[in-house]
Amino acid sequence: MNKLAAIYARVSSDRQKEEKTIGSQTSLLREHAQGQAYVVPETWVFEDEGYSGASLARPGLERLRDLVCEGQVQVVLVYSPDRLSRKYAYQVLLLEEFARQGVETVFLQGVNAQTPEERLLVQFPGMIAEYERAQIAERSRRGKRYRAKTGLVNVLSGAPYGYRYLKRTDSSHACYVIEESQAEVVRQVYQWYTQESLSIGAITRRLNEQKVATRTGKLRWERSVLWAMLRNPA
Repeated sequence: MNKLAAIYARVSSDRQKEEKTIGSQTSLLREHAQGQAYVVPETWVFEDEGYSGASLARPGLERLRDLVCEGQVQVVLVYSPDRLSRKYAYQVLLLEEFARQGVETVFLQGVNAQTPEERLLVQFPGMIAEYERAQIAERSRRGKRYRAKTGLVNVLSGAPYGYRYLKRTDSSHACYVIEESQAEVVRQVYQWYTQESLSIGAITRRLNEQKVATRTGKLRWERSVLWAMLRNPA
């Protein structure tokens, strides 16, 4: 008797949607099903278009999981493990969930996952890569936090208006130095805002009327620039 199979396909980005890659995934999976003599009911083709693989909250995936729990499907066809999920912990969860119901998971790309050993092979490269990414991000975060606490500014981006950024040298750390001509403008803006209670729009008009130059030398200020200045903790 031919096995009953369900198809699952996913793309996340608008660009992928425009290129119809979800359609190409489904087409390849249908061809594979036909070649293996699987029977795929039309209602058992599940597609999640525009959904991130980092979440399990996807309508197509949820319908597939319900179908598996009902005990009807025998094979789940997916193009590759990352189409099932971007998170390797979720891949493990789904593969184990399907396996408990006696469902075979078949990937067109990558190792198929029928035995515990094969499931481990599916997960292992991704787990290592995910661990390394997490480790790098954590080291970077701790390093930046430590340097910021010690007063070093080279962990930040360019100097805010009112300061000049001095690069690190062999004898000194990077630092900000006050750019006095700009600092005077910053002090004036804060005074207008906090003491005279002027609006952002009023301050913008006043600077433009006084022809105060911006950092780039222009004589026209924008509200967004002043709002960013007032909110900048630097």
